[in-house]
Amino acid sequence: MKRDSVQSSNIDSVGYDADQMTLEVEFNDGSIYQYFDVPKHVYEGLMRAESHGEFLHQNVKGIYRYRRL
Repeated sequence: MKRDSVQSSNIDSVGYDADQMTLEVEFNDGSIYQYFDVPKHVYEGLMRAESHGEFLHQNVKGIYRYRRL
């Protein structure tokens, strides 16, 4: 999945597959997580957020199923 770099102290890049509703996040430590059944508006909110890490923590983690790649 293509990911776009973001300015964050915790997150390196973010990608989204609209057909699969899958959000992919690469953290600065190199770990990559996929979150499933994430609506497009959540991805768009993450990309617009002033703090990507805070948005991810409040609106994705613990809400959507995930796996570490």
